[in-house]
Order: sequence, then C-alpha cells, then structure tokens
Amino acid sequence: MTTLIFAVGIIGTVLSLLVFASPITTFREVVKKKSTENYKVAPYIATFLCTSLWSFYGGLKPGGFLVAAVNGAGALFHCVYILLFLLYSPQHTKVKTAQYVGVVDVGFLAAVISVTVLGLDGTIQLTVLGMLCSGLTAVMYASPLLAMKTVIKTKSVEYMPFLLSLFMFLNAGAWALYSLLVRDFYIGIPNLVGLLLGLAQITVYLMYKEKARATSGKRNMMNAMEIGAYGYECEEKPSKTNTNGYDGRAIKVTQKALKKTNSLPKPTLNREQTIERVLQKALSFGEYNNDYHHDDVYSIIHVRESLESF
Repeated sequence: MTTLIFAVGIIGTVLSLLVFASPITTFREVVKKKSTENYKVAPYIATFLCTSLWSFYGGLKPGGFLVAAVNGAGALFHCVYILLFLLYSPQHTKVKTAQYVGVVDVGFLAAVISVTVLGLDGTIQLTVLGMLCSGLTAVMYASPLLAMKTVIKTKSVEYMPFLLSLFMFLNAGAWALYSLLVRDFYIGIPNLVGLLLGLAQITVYLMYKEKARATSGKRNMMNAMEIGAYGYECEEKPSKTNTNGYDGRAIKVTQKALKKTNSLPKPTLNREQTIERVLQKALSFGEYNNDYHHDDVYSIIHVRESLESF
C-alpha cells in the first residue's frame, strides 16, 4: 500500500507541475504581443491563493511534505503569471487586477495564516485549514468556467487553453485517487469536483472546435464555388505594392471583369447612326454658298426621311 501511495503521489506531483506549467505557452504569446487581450486573470489569482494555503496545510500536517512541495512550486509559477499579467494588461484592467491581488492573495492569505497560527491549536488547525483549502480548490477548478463562458459567447476556443483544461482534469483524477488511499477527504472532495468540471471544459472545447472546423470548411467551399462560377482568383492579402489601402482582391476581380468586357464583340452601328455619319461627311466636302447649302440640307433631310420610312 505504501508503494502504491508513493507512486500515485509522484504521478499527481508530475501532473500538478504540468498544470502549473501549461500557461507558459499562453504567457509566451502575451509577452510576444505585449498584450493580455481577452485572457482572464481570475484563474491565476485563485490558483495562487489555493496553492499557497495547501503549502501551509502540508507543512502543518505530519507526512504532508509532498503536498507542501508541489503546491509551493505552483504558488511560485502563478506568482510569475500574475506579475506578467500586471505588466502587459491594459491600464484599467491593470488597476482592477492589482486590487484583486492585494485583497485576495495578500490580505486574505495573511489573515488566514495569522488566525491559524495564533488562534487555533493542534487538530483544529488542520480541520479549519483543510475545510478552507477544500472550498478554495473547488473554486480554483471552477474558475476556468469564465473561459467556458467566453467560448460559448464568441463560439471560439482561442482564449481557452486546451492543455490547461486537460492537465487539470488528469491532475484532479490523480489527487482524488491519492486522497482515497491516504483517507484525506479534504483533498478528495474538491478534486472530485475538479474531475467533473475538467470533463465539462474538455467537452465544450471539443464541441466548439468542431463547429469552428465545420464553419471554415463551408467558407472554403463557398470560395471554391465562387471561383468556379465567376472565374476569378481571390487574393486573401493585399499586394505588397498596394500602398493606397485598397483591397487587392477587389482590384483583381474588377480587372478580370474589365478584361471580359473588353473582350466582347464591338456593337455595330445602327442604321440611323450610319446615315448621320454619311450626311456629316457629305456636308463637310467643299465650301458651299448659303443658297446651295440650304438646298442641299433640305435634299439630304428628304433623303433621310425616305430611308427611315423604308
């Protein structure tokens, strides 16, 4: 049994470290773009508080070194994430984030540690702290529900990191099993909740990812139908030589249309236009006297009326 507990504990530790490290890819993009965009800071604030309290709990409990060590590493990871969020978030978000961090991760954490150490003794310390950690862990697992709300609203999984949801699901399962083996239900109950919520997050991610693929496929099919019907090629990006801000695709389509129009056979002149040109050329020959000129004009008009009535 001891070997099984140790093995499950090691598996849980590795999975926890993967959970704590999974946002690295997200914050790499944040640093690259120098913007947090639509990412939410609430999961990182909640996780920092939770891991800090679990580290304290593991330090007080006999044989709780593994719990204290892995959660201490998690607290360090999330401290870095919060600092990066404060650095690259917009000004109004930055102020709110700083307020939340000050109240939750500094004020509340300091108050809990002070009350536990100064006001409680022995078993009561572990009971109160275990119940508090259990409740906060359930909140930590529920915090990505904000990302699920964004996914459902925008119908896009861009701002819901899949690796984080996957590793949280696996991590919750491992620690739920560990809690059964060591009979620590303060660890088991929140991780069972996390197991169910992690499954829900993965389901939502896969569902909307498939919808995004289907929408992209329909769009590509419509583009192919347009190319076949109208015989033009679409340029997704404007030409590099286009510095006037015009859409390169629209220009190319217009040029294609103009070429087709120019390639059509020239319309022939109708009879009336032909007669008018002949008359104009006839009147332009030589110089005429006024008398002869008027006679010629009347004669030509008479000929034109006769031809029109023909």
